Parts: sequence; C-alpha cells; structure tokens
Amino acid sequence: MNDTVDKLVIFLAKRDGIDKLVKTFQYVSKLVNWHVEATQPGIAQRFKHWEVASGLSRKAFRTGRFLTGFNLLRRNPGSTPTLRLLAVLANSGEMVYWFFDHFLWLSRIGTLEAKLARRMSFISAFGEAFGYIFFITSDFIMIKEGLVKERKLLGSKEDSKDVEESLKQIKADRVMRLMGVAANIADLIIAVADIEPNPFCNHAVVLGISGLVSAWAGWYRNWPS
Repeated sequence: MNDTVDKLVIFLAKRDGIDKLVKTFQYVSKLVNWHVEATQPGIAQRFKHWEVASGLSRKAFRTGRFLTGFNLLRRNPGSTPTLRLLAVLANSGEMVYWFFDHFLWLSRIGTLEAKLARRMSFISAFGEAFGYIFFITSDFIMIKEGLVKERKLLGSKEDSKDVEESLKQIKADRVMRLMGVAANIADLIIAVADIEPNPFCNHAVVLGISGLVSAWAGWYRNWPS
C-alpha cells in the first residue's frame, strides 16, 4: 500500500502525470455529459463545465512544452537515418501543436479574439496529426527491430543472464511502444475531429473513449517502475 502511495506521489509530481489525471477527468466528464444529457440536463451541464475547465487547465499547464521537442531531438535523434528523419518530422509536428495550442487557450479564455479559436485549433490539430503519423511509424519500426533481435536471441545457443536481461528489455520496450501507439492513434482521432469534423470522430463516445485510451496509456508509460 505504501509503495503504491509513494509511486502515486512521484507520478503526480511529474507534469505528464498531472496532465494524464486531468485528461481522465476531462473525458470521463464528456462521457457522463453525453450519457445524462437527455434525462438530467442539469447534471449534464455540470459535467460539461468540468470538461471545459479540465481542457483549459491542461492547456495552461502545458505552457512552454513546445520546447521539449528540441530537447528530445538533441538527446535522442534516432539510431538510423530513417529514424532520425522520422524523429525530426514527428517532433516538428508536435512542436507546432504545442505552440499554437497556446494561442487557442488564450482565445478561449478571452485574452485574444474568440474568432481566432477555430483557426488556431485547426493549425494546432494539423500539427498534432502530422506528428502522430510519424511517431506511430517510428514505433512500429522499432517494434519490428525488437522482434528481429528477440528471434535472434531465442535462436542462439547462449543461455546466460545477459541474454535473459536483453529479452526482458526488448519485451518491456515493446509494451511501452505499443502503449505509445495506442495513445497516438487515439489522439490522432481527436485531432482529425478538429481538422475535418465528421459524425464518427466527433461523436461524444468516440472522443471520450479515445481520450481515456490516450490518458491511461500515458498513465501506464509514466507510472514509476
């Protein structure tokens, strides 16, 4: 019990940890609002306020986050030319997303003109979707490379602690990358809903489930080991 509490404290001390918790509030409230909208409009309105407040607070808390893309490229540009190119494209799209998200937040709280919100939302979502496509591609490439290494290790005649440790690392990395793929696909659906509104992506249930998949996959990836 104490270990879980300690891990929760560490998790919530991270910016990403708080973001995933508030994102959970945001999309749970969206689903509750949709569920009771027709039968209990008063309660639905309260959850709508919670959803909007959670979304705006997340945007405020992410101020300056677009700079992390530069740091990620500097520290881990990729092991091959292909992965380096994918990293540049992915992080460039994400930096556009975070940067214009600042203006979207300012327009929605009334600091900038409200009419800018739609334009900023489109640019931000377009950058987000652009980046996620390359993040997903990069993760699939790394998963494939991990499977090749795993088969080689399993096919070798060596039976040592080093081989066992390498296999554990490959499997752990694969789980983390699959979580990343799940989160990025879910966020890609949310971004498409902003870029090109449509009945499927913009449905409250699709958005709600996508938001929770993204939040909980991110929660898993950021939870202290």
